[in-house]
Amino acid sequence: MVFDEINQKVGTPNLHAALPYVAAESRYSNMAYRRCGRSGLLLPAISLGLWHNFGSVDVFEDFEKVAYAAFDNGITHFDLANNYGPVPGSAEENFGRILAHGLGRYRDELIITTKAGYDMWPGPYGEWGSRKYLMASLNQSLKRMGLEYVDIFYSHRPDPNTPLEETMGALADIVRQGKALYVGISNYDVEQTKQAVAILKEHKVPCLVHQARYSMFDRWTEPGLLPLLEQEGVGMVAFSPLAQGLLTNKYLNGVPADSRAARPNSFLPASSITPDILAKIRALNALAEQRGQTWAEMALAWLLKDRRVTSVIVGARSVNQLMDNLKALEHLDFSEEELTQIEKILG
Repeated sequence: MVFDEINQKVGTPNLHAALPYVAAESRYSNMAYRRCGRSGLLLPAISLGLWHNFGSVDVFEDFEKVAYAAFDNGITHFDLANNYGPVPGSAEENFGRILAHGLGRYRDELIITTKAGYDMWPGPYGEWGSRKYLMASLNQSLKRMGLEYVDIFYSHRPDPNTPLEETMGALADIVRQGKALYVGISNYDVEQTKQAVAILKEHKVPCLVHQARYSMFDRWTEPGLLPLLEQEGVGMVAFSPLAQGLLTNKYLNGVPADSRAARPNSFLPASSITPDILAKIRALNALAEQRGQTWAEMALAWLLKDRRVTSVIVGARSVNQLMDNLKALEHLDFSEEELTQIEKILG
């Protein structure tokens, strides 16, 4: 789609029409890029997720600045899903506006991903993993963002009632239709992943990547999933690497009134921050300070020490927060003593 047409569609303000975004020439100077499994695709070590900070309830100008700052610093990978917002769909709509305001001129330098699997619209065809839902959802996502294709399309979660052959067959056909360059899966357990990878192989459309929840406090991927992905040549992208903000200095002294954990219906309820968790938080923060890092920087670096982890997805409410996360790339090495100490703390 021509971007002048997108501008008309989303109602681009005159300010942005007069002063379109121009990316920093130095954008590739400091970012590290990692091969995604055994594919030809490289992803930035740190990617930007548009889950909870880019919705219709947020301030557009604020997250627009975050997106531009991300690309200016070498973050080429922007991760979305059909239901991201809130409200569902609004993150994709807002990202479409950002593309129209200037980021879209760099489309061939961007990796734009989206997903479908969770509840999106009423009725029997608005969630899970049927061919009907996946095809319809991707068409809607492309319209919201003003795109002809996405780089990666994910099955966002396994469907217990739809044959995996149907879900994976739909992903393969989406690639053949040119609506996605690659496909992946998210939130699949080890056995489901093994089956999904095998089915996609039969379709001669490889599973590029598995996006899984992974952090110091959530290590379910380590025993079985990471070895399987390495064996099959599938990349791994970690979401929630800071455990919804728990792996930051925000909770060193308990639960602040303005924190995510203090909000009703939060994904990180205050009740989950127990005395034992607080003790671990403080001990890890002390170790991070010895390394010359914030705890958030150390938590990201700890994930990236494993070369099987292609990229970690961070969410940022401000440019300053984003830049703080990027500092993790300055110190990715750990001594054996530090790793032993971390294991003892996490114990």
